[in-house]
Amino acid sequence: MIKVSNVKKSFKDFVALKDISVEFEKGMIHGIIGRNGSGKTVLMKCICGFMPFEKGDITVNSKRIGVDCDVAPSTGIIIEVPGFLANYNAYQNLKFLACINNAITKDEIRKTIEFVGLNPSDKKRVGKFSLGMKQRLALAQAIMENPDIFILDEPMNGLDKDGVKDVRTYLLDLKSKGKTILLASHSSEDIEVLCDTVHEMDKGIIKKLK
Repeated sequence: MIKVSNVKKSFKDFVALKDISVEFEKGMIHGIIGRNGSGKTVLMKCICGFMPFEKGDITVNSKRIGVDCDVAPSTGIIIEVPGFLANYNAYQNLKFLACINNAITKDEIRKTIEFVGLNPSDKKRVGKFSLGMKQRLALAQAIMENPDIFILDEPMNGLDKDGVKDVRTYLLDLKSKGKTILLASHSSEDIEVLCDTVHEMDKGIIKKLK
């Protein structure tokens, strides 16, 4: 589902990805662990098409990034802090995003918001949301168009115990539906509970642990 071949990414004299080659199979949850600065987020951004790389190939869902498409096709993404419109509520934010592809209905947007534990009728502006609520909304944004692949960088960040439990349940449900999930997490428990494979990144190099 995702194939990375000999990918190199540098920032001036710093090599963030050192000839990375890795494959992530369909219908599984794949964990990536590593310290801050190890290259996890850079790799995810390159896979998504958010960051150019100077060498190698990345194929997502049979499409070559930067050749067949600019952004990974049929992919729900959470990377870093979600960039929502602070003065609008949850429903309005997702409605604006949904208008880009016109792939889902208003009712489907509302159901997705409910699915992640938020109230689609709540008029509270996203700027007033807690970090945990923003993470739930980010998950709603990632899943609302029913993509085949999910690339999630620390999706449990800011969530309380119940929120973490909910998101784990959501991810396992997505896996049961045949979705492919690439998950970066600092939580060893998240990795242990959720992941079918585990890769570790260190100084721009990746190796498989499980």
